[in-house]
Amino acid sequence: MKIVPYYKGQMRPMGTMLSIFDDFFNRTFEEEAGDDNFRSMAMDIIEHDKEYEILANLPGFRKDDVKISVHDNQLLVEAKCTETKEEKKGTIYRCERYSGSYRRNLLLPDNSDLSKISAKMEDGVLRLLIPKKEASPQKEIVIE
Repeated sequence: MKIVPYYKGQMRPMGTMLSIFDDFFNRTFEEEAGDDNFRSMAMDIIEHDKEYEILANLPGFRKDDVKISVHDNQLLVEAKCTETKEEKKGTIYRCERYSGSYRRNLLLPDNSDLSKISAKMEDGVLRLLIPKKEASPQKEIVIE
């Protein structure tokens, strides 16, 4: 599988309408009630010559709150934020800060070197570098 690049401002037929539908369905499925409530974190996926770079927004999270795992060419990034209950004085008019879990599962291309993935967390941005494997030369088969 190849990661398809997305360019901001890219014009495509019916692009605005499709993005409205995408936003609606993504929010609907992400915000289902229940104990296993996971949201999807915003990510940038960039392909370089020798590696893939993934930047994930996780503002307010510490690196201890983030778990990264790889299984069967699938990269799973999870972040958990625990809510602290405090007695508040005053009236809350609006509460928009999310407390819960974020999860993102990506299928990595076959040329990814899973044993050499590196991760760094800085200023609320998780940066993953996934090196590409060297292409193995094709073996020529001689017909007898």
